[in-house]
Amino acid sequence: MKQLNLFIQITRLNRPIGYLLLFWPCLWGLTLAYDSSISINIYIFYIILFFLGSVFMRSAGCIVNDISDKNFDKKVERTKNRPIASGEMSIKIAFFYVIVLCGLALMVLINFNNITILLALASMPLAFTYPLMKRFTYWPQLFLGITFNYGLILGWTSINGAINLPAISLYFAAIFWTLGYDTIYGYQDINDDEIIGVKSTSIKFKKNPKQFLLLCYSIFFTLLILTGYIMKFEFFFYFSLVLTFGHLFLYQIRNLNSKEPKNCLKIFKSNNIIGLIVFFNLLVGKLV
Repeated sequence: MKQLNLFIQITRLNRPIGYLLLFWPCLWGLTLAYDSSISINIYIFYIILFFLGSVFMRSAGCIVNDISDKNFDKKVERTKNRPIASGEMSIKIAFFYVIVLCGLALMVLINFNNITILLALASMPLAFTYPLMKRFTYWPQLFLGITFNYGLILGWTSINGAINLPAISLYFAAIFWTLGYDTIYGYQDINDDEIIGVKSTSIKFKKNPKQFLLLCYSIFFTLLILTGYIMKFEFFFYFSLVLTFGHLFLYQIRNLNSKEPKNCLKIFKSNNIIGLIVFFNLLVGKLV
């Protein structure tokens, strides 16, 4: 039971927000590409596969992150009790878990077409080098956005078989969404991060967090509109975007207190709702 608890802790399976934020862009890409020529059973099957893949890869990514950051985690109040930082799990065992999880993810991946498989394999260096970015740049959140939303492209190509302009537009939108919400997440540890010398957009924009979030979410929202225009969605799609606008600008930005960690975590977690709302927006665009 102790080993099971350590596994759950190091993979963050007890914190589903992480793999859900990885899954939503996959679902967006699938939904954007789906049309009546594709069986609904295939669409649902692909949703299940992408969900499983999101859980496996996010879990593997968390372990790699903890291995890379073990010396930093020991110095941060929120992370000092993580299994590797606390010494309860060896790096050898952690690497074994990474191999198993990546093997499971590969079993999911081989169900897709060749271009999706090749693109997914090409993204692996991005996924496993992200933890290093905070050592070299104030923009690790941007690198995370590029990596974390890659599933949107894979969702699109799994049905469409090629990368097209609508997927590119929505992918860039998702990058700025991630840049915003992960900056919010980073404000939880900003004091410790500054002491130990790691970098983030949270630190870079600590004097004007809401202005930076306004920029990120404005670009995200504008690119959502552009995606609808490219897809030739009807009026109802744009009307449904009111929900997205309200949550981002009237709830998240308005209520954010970057100096209060609990508030930051609450606002960050609310992006799960954005994932669902944008999925609803795309359904409206495709069906109405």
